[in-house]
Amino acid sequence: MDENPILIDRRTGYRILTLNRPQRLNAFTIPMHQALAAAIADAEQDQTCRALLLTGTGRAFSSGQDLNERVLPTGEVVVPGEALGKYYNPLVLKLRALPFPVVCAVNGIAAGAGLNIALACDVVLAARSATFTQVFARLGLVPDAGGTWLLPRLVGRARALGLAMLGDKLSAEQAERIGLIWKCVDDAAFADEVQTTASRLAELPTRALVATRAAIDAAQDLGFAEALSHEGDLQRRFGASHDYLEGVAAFMAKRPPRFTDR
Repeated sequence: MDENPILIDRRTGYRILTLNRPQRLNAFTIPMHQALAAAIADAEQDQTCRALLLTGTGRAFSSGQDLNERVLPTGEVVVPGEALGKYYNPLVLKLRALPFPVVCAVNGIAAGAGLNIALACDVVLAARSATFTQVFARLGLVPDAGGTWLLPRLVGRARALGLAMLGDKLSAEQAERIGLIWKCVDDAAFADEVQTTASRLAELPTRALVATRAAIDAAQDLGFAEALSHEGDLQRRFGASHDYLEGVAAFMAKRPPRFTDR
């Protein structure tokens, strides 16, 4: 069993959670899922944590499920459905519902469920040497961990089907170009860039950022007029918030704002 499948680094305003099974390309096991869930829950309870940065050690972000865990000593292959309901689905749902923004730093290989976990985060940056692969078809499976929902919304139906059916490997530059991720960053600048991004998000009005995430997701299923109405409701609510009043006061005083709502 891995001693520390998840590394936790507490920074001012945010936390870095690092997948730490480099010998297995940070492939997920049950203990790793449990450790990550506990680390996320702890960050959620910490009122000083205003952003989360998720990344991996070694040459991978995550290669997805560790298939060694799916093969019993008898040689029988375990059906993956139970693990989805117990571990993967709660993880991606939690990432999309946290009360602060989530940055994913794809430092290397992102494949299968590992890739889709990355895509469930709010802002995804990748090192230029990183790669992205939907490997499911090679195993006779369908994209999971939210892949069937996320892919067409990020890159459109045609590209989603091509990525899922053919399983071609994308470079970080290609992923940025088609809108799969936010930004591709040179390897030498990658660590500084992702930490700067997490720090910037931690200094912004957290509740408004979370509401922005929810509004953009909700708008995918709304008509234009309904989306406009929803925006108006949100603006009326946030227009009475401390952070809005602070933002206006800071603008008028020509000073940096000090947002505190969470």
